[in-house]
Amino acid sequence: LKILYQLSKAGKLCVPAMNVNDSVTKQKFDNLYCCRESILDGLKRTTDVMFGGKQVVVCGYGEVGKGCCAALKALGSIVYVTEIDPICALQACMDGFRVVKLSQVIRHVDIVITCTGNKNVVGREYLDRMKNGCIVCNMGHSNTEIDVASLHTPELTWEHVRPQVDHVIWPDGKKIILLAEGRLLNLSCSTVPTFVLSITATTQALALIELYNATEGRYKQDVYLLPKKMDEYVASLHLPAFDAHLTELTDEQAKYLNLNKNGPFKPNYYRHVSAQRKTCISHN
Repeated sequence: LKILYQLSKAGKLCVPAMNVNDSVTKQKFDNLYCCRESILDGLKRTTDVMFGGKQVVVCGYGEVGKGCCAALKALGSIVYVTEIDPICALQACMDGFRVVKLSQVIRHVDIVITCTGNKNVVGREYLDRMKNGCIVCNMGHSNTEIDVASLHTPELTWEHVRPQVDHVIWPDGKKIILLAEGRLLNLSCSTVPTFVLSITATTQALALIELYNATEGRYKQDVYLLPKKMDEYVASLHLPAFDAHLTELTDEQAKYLNLNKNGPFKPNYYRHVSAQRKTCISHN
C-alpha cells in the first residue's frame, strides 16, 4: 500500500488502485474484532499461558492494539499501552489503560506485543532488559517491529521448543520466549474466523468490480478509498447472520438529515475508525 501511494505521488502508477486496507469494513472488523480473538488464540496455542494477573505491554493503540487490549483486559491481565499519537493515547487512557514509555515497564512485564507497523519498536536494548520468561510477539503489519536480527549473535543461544516457539537464552541463563520469529502472530499461530474473512473478501471483490465497471475517466491513475456506499453494502450483506434488522428513516427524517434513505449514511470524510496512520517513529 505504501508503495502504491509512492508510485502515485511520483506519477508512475500505471492503473487506478483501490485502498481496501483503510476501508471501514477492513480496518474495523479484520484489524479490531479479529485481532481481539486471534491474540488470545495465538498465545494459548503456542505457550498455554494464563492471562489472569499477567502484566502485558501493547505497543500501539490503533485498531489492532485496541482489539488486543480489550481481549487481555477481559481475562484479567494488567495492560499497559505505548503510543506516539496523542489522540490514540487519550483513547487508551479513557478505556482504562496506563499509557507509558516502553522503558518504564520493560523490566517487569510478562508479555510484550507489538501492534504498530513500525520498525525496531522492540530493539536489542529492550530485549536485554526483559525479565526471564517474558513472551515476545508481533501483531503488527510487518515483521520488522521486533529486532530479531540483533538476537542472532554468538553470545545468545537459540532453542527451538516447538513450531513457532523459540527460547532465546542469554549467557546468565535468562531466556525470552519469541513467537513466530517476530512475524505476525495471528497469521502464524492462530486461526482466522471465516466470518471476518468473508467481510474482507467481500470488500476486496466489490473494489475490483467497482474498478472494472467504472466509466472511462471516473478513476485516474491514483489510489482511492472504497466509496462509503460500498462499505455500507458490505456490512449490510453480513447483518442477516446475526438476524439484525436495520431501522429505516422516514421521509421527514431523511430530509431533516439531508440523507438518501438508502445511504450512504456518513460522508466520505467520516471514519468509523480512529484516524491512525502507521508511522515510522519508535515507541520508546
